[in-house]
Amino acid sequence: MRYKKPNRLKKGDTVAVVSPSWAGPSVFPHVYENGLKVLENWGLIVKEYPSARMSSDPSLSNIKKRAKDINDAFRNSDVKAIFVSVGGDDSVRILPFLNAQVIANNPKIIMGYSDTTTLLAYINQLGLVTFNGPAIMAGFSQMENLPKAFESHVHDMLFKPSESYTYPSFGVYCEGYMDWGNVENAGKTNTLKLDSGMHVVQGRGKVTGILFGGCIEVLEFLKGTSYWPPVNYWENKILFLETSEDKPSIKIIQRILRNYGVQGVFASARALIFARPIFYSEKEKCELEQVIKQVISVEFGQPDFPIVINAEFGHCDPQVVLPNGIQLEIDLNVSAIKLKEPCII
Repeated sequence: MRYKKPNRLKKGDTVAVVSPSWAGPSVFPHVYENGLKVLENWGLIVKEYPSARMSSDPSLSNIKKRAKDINDAFRNSDVKAIFVSVGGDDSVRILPFLNAQVIANNPKIIMGYSDTTTLLAYINQLGLVTFNGPAIMAGFSQMENLPKAFESHVHDMLFKPSESYTYPSFGVYCEGYMDWGNVENAGKTNTLKLDSGMHVVQGRGKVTGILFGGCIEVLEFLKGTSYWPPVNYWENKILFLETSEDKPSIKIIQRILRNYGVQGVFASARALIFARPIFYSEKEKCELEQVIKQVISVEFGQPDFPIVINAEFGHCDPQVVLPNGIQLEIDLNVSAIKLKEPCII
């Protein structure tokens, strides 16, 4: 499949903001509004759809309203990108109400992470490039207190098409944010820590494949549904996975990876990139690495299957933007990743 790429952003463009899951902006508007400032400073015109500040409501009518916003944002030719306010835990419920034809015929940037994985994975299967990256409340709002290279990276990914792109390494990271209940903490992060960077668990040389992935727990919501990728979807894919702030146990991750193995993913895909797991101790990170290697290399007989861990995406900030449907190269000799084609046009 050749994935449809969205047009790049430029100053003066209108961009949509939606809340497909948790109603975070209605609870902590100061955090949300601080994130919107980044888009405005980039010269973008922000169009908030009704769900953006909608109050929390588990009813079916609310779910349909959230889905309608996404359908409407894709349908609206004036909207050039869709940004998600924050994650949550129930965006999978809106998938049956999305208009596949409208979405597939109107490629545009859609970006978020965590629970937004449901949308990004589904829309990618409709043939569109989708962007696993920061959300308005979690990532954009904190940019002022993170390395300047982070904002530059996100901006470049959305505004500047490039035939190839080597991902930066930020050198530091943080886990979580200061109490959002305090208005003064709107854009603040927890203490920055030195980062050892991603490293190779197994594999050598260079490997190239098409990116696909997201939050490992959220992808579980899709298994057994019509929104889960078919068996042949994994061919030539580079699977990327990250853990949420819920901190799934290493045993849970082991069981999930075994499921992928039984599906034949490690026999069909080209590589696995695993994000730095949030809230894990150094000891737990080492144990996780051993478990990932044990499952793939020993249990499923893939000792040469490339595995890279501690990558800079997911729930730790700053995070890189990973576009589903775009060709990525991993240089296992130097622990570097590079896009091999533009993700925008």
